[in-house]
Amino acid sequence: MRSFTGKVAAITGAGSGIGRALALELADRGCHVALSDVDEIGLTETARLVDAAAGRSGTVVPVKVSAAPVDVAERAAVETWAAAVVEEFGQVNLIFNNAGVALSADVHVMSYENFRWLMDINFWGVVHGTLAFLPHLKATADGHVANISSVFGLLGIPTQSAYNAAKFGVRGFTDALRTELDIERCGVSATTVHPGGIKTNIARNGRFEWAAHDDAVDVEQVALDFERFAKTTPEKAAQLILGAVEKNKRRALIGPDAHLFDLAARMSPRASQWMLGRLAARTGTTIV
Repeated sequence: MRSFTGKVAAITGAGSGIGRALALELADRGCHVALSDVDEIGLTETARLVDAAAGRSGTVVPVKVSAAPVDVAERAAVETWAAAVVEEFGQVNLIFNNAGVALSADVHVMSYENFRWLMDINFWGVVHGTLAFLPHLKATADGHVANISSVFGLLGIPTQSAYNAAKFGVRGFTDALRTELDIERCGVSATTVHPGGIKTNIARNGRFEWAAHDDAVDVEQVALDFERFAKTTPEKAAQLILGAVEKNKRRALIGPDAHLFDLAARMSPRASQWMLGRLAARTGTTIV
C-alpha cells in the first residue's frame, strides 16, 4: 500500500493515544476513517478533531469519518461493526487493532478476573478485529492488517505477566498471519507493531495488584513514572506505524527504546531478564 488516499481504515481504541493520532494522520493523508472505542466521550472528540483537521495538508479527497462504540472483547460487536463499516463506506482497506489496557500484577496475587479482562481486550480484541475485517480486506485485493503488540512482546517484565502473555500472543498470531498472506498472494499483508513507551493514558487507566504494595498503589505516581519513561509521542508513533505499512514491513519497532528492547532480546534474553529482575528488586517497582 503505497498511498492511503481514498482508502478506508478502521481503528480500534481510537478515543485517545495512538488510535487518535492514527485517525488524524490517516485523515490528513486523504484516508477515510471508521473509529471505535468503549470510551464514547473520547471517541466523539476524536471524530470532531478529524472533521476539523482532515485535509490540512492540502489533499483534494473529501474525508469521511464514522464513530461507533465497540467493545473489542465482544466478538459479535466487532463483527457487527465491520459489516457496518463496509456498508457505510463501500469497502475497508486497513484495520488497526490498537485497543489495549494495562494490568500490573505479581503472578501469585493476580486474579483470574483481571487476567481474563486484559486478555479479552489485548489478545482476543486483536483476533476479533483481524478475523472480522480480513474477508473485507481481501475483497479489495489492496489491504493491510496492523496489529499492536508492544516491547513487552519482546521481553518478559516483572509484574507484567498478563500483558506479556497478550502481547507475545499478538506477535505470534500476526507473524503467522503475515506468512499465510504472503503464501496466498491475495493483495493483503500484515505488520506486527512493537511500540516502546508512548505518552498515552494507558498507565493511568490500568489495574494494579502488586503484592509489595498491598492496596496502597499511588496510581498518579505510577502514571508520572510512566510518562518519564515514555519518550515517544502518539503523533510520532502514528507516523512510524504508517511508514511501516507503506513499506510493508513485517515488524515495526516504534521509538528508540523499542530498538533497545529488540536488541536485548536478540543478543541475550537470559542476561536481559537477569538485569530486569535486579532492577525491579532494587527499586521495588517496574515499568508499567
